[in-house]
Amino acid sequence: MEFNIFILWLIILIGCMIAEIATVGLTTIWFAGGAVVAMICYAAGGSVLLQIVLFFAVSIVLLLFTRPFAVKYINKNRYKSNYEGNIGKRVRVTQEVNNFRESGKVLVDGMEWSARMEDSSIVLHPDEEAVITEVRGVKVILTPLPAQNSQKEQP
Repeated sequence: MEFNIFILWLIILIGCMIAEIATVGLTTIWFAGGAVVAMICYAAGGSVLLQIVLFFAVSIVLLLFTRPFAVKYINKNRYKSNYEGNIGKRVRVTQEVNNFRESGKVLVDGMEWSARMEDSSIVLHPDEEAVITEVRGVKVILTPLPAQNSQKEQP
């Protein structure tokens, strides 16, 4: 039975590492750390109950206290995808953006995207500018520029 416990911790360790490599979410790596501590406890002759308690305790402590630091400093130079890189950009309307009519197009870095307004009561007209606040599927969600006098229209 003792040998099977060691194999179990090894399987958990490898599974967590594979999951972390596949997702790069900085979550499962901390459970891999808990599995390593449990394996050390096993090697030192600790009981199965102690191994389980240490696994969960170490995993949770690592997750709560080191993940925020790791996310802030390890992923800070990560390349933003097309989707993430568009949020906050200023864009020009090429076709009236009207949620009621389900219409709207904008130019984002020379490419045309479907667009909708964050506030459905606002309509933007061609050549007006807005800011992308969100991306939903293949549509950008816009908010008008503060200085711009966009028309409020009721459907």
